Amino acid sequence: MKSTKKLLMLLVVLLTTTAHAATEPTEAEIVTKLKAIYPSTQIDAVRTTPISGIYEVLMGKNIGYTNTDGRYFLFGHLFDMQTQQDLTQAQLDQLNTVQFAELPLQDAIKTVHGKGERVIAVFSDPDCPYCKKLEGELVTLQNVTIYTFLMPLEGLHPQAVAKAKAIWCSKNPSVIMHDYMVENMQPSGETDCVNPIERNIQLGQKLNINGTPTLIFTSGRVMPGAASVAEIEQLFSEKEGK
Repeated sequence: MKSTKKLLMLLVVLLTTTAHAATEPTEAEIVTKLKAIYPSTQIDAVRTTPISGIYEVLMGKNIGYTNTDGRYFLFGHLFDMQTQQDLTQAQLDQLNTVQFAELPLQDAIKTVHGKGERVIAVFSDPDCPYCKKLEGELVTLQNVTIYTFLMPLEGLHPQAVAKAKAIWCSKNPSVIMHDYMVENMQPSGETDCVNPIERNIQLGQKLNINGTPTLIFTSGRVMPGAASVAEIEQLFSEKEGK
C-alpha cells in the first residue's frame, strides 16, 4: 500500500513537471518572439529570474523584465530582499564595461601622480561642475596615471568646446586643465590646433557614455559621476584583490 502511494506521488510530480516544461517557453524561444514583436529593438539575450514567469532581457547595455508573451515590460532594479542584493546592478556592471586596451589614449591628456602605476581614464567636460568636483578629488590620488578625454557637452555648456580646444592646444594641457578646473584660471591661447575633441565626443557616444564625468578602470568597470577618492580607491582595491 505504501509503495503504491509513493508511486502515485511520484507520478503526480512527474506529470506536474512535464506539464510545466511543456507550457514554459525556453529562453531562446522568448528571444525569437521578442525580436519578432520588436524588430527595431536590440534584443541580445533573455535569462530566467528568481521570479516565476518573469524574464530578464538584455538590450544592448540596458536591462528590462518581461513576461512570457513579451507584451509587458518592467524597467528598474530587481532586488533580493533576503540577501539585500541588487540583482539588476550586478548584471549592469557586467554589461557596462569598456575594453580599456582599446581606448585611444593618444587622444587623452596624460597626468601622472608619483610612480603612476595605477591607471584610470576620465571623460570630462571643462564646464561641467561635477567634473570640476571630481578633478578636485583626483589631484589627491597617489601613484596613478590619469588619462582625461575632453568630451565637452555643447548642448549644456556652449563655451565648453572652445575651452576644451584651448586646453588641448596649450603647451602643457595637464597643467592648464588643472588650473582651470581647480583654480578657475581661464585657458587662453589658440583653439585651432589639430585636436581630438570631436573624436572624443564620438568615442563617448560609441561607449554609451551619456554624461560627464565618467571614470573607466583598466578592469573595464565604468563609474559615472563625481566619485570620491574613497570610492575610487575602493575600486582600485577590488581590482588589486586587496
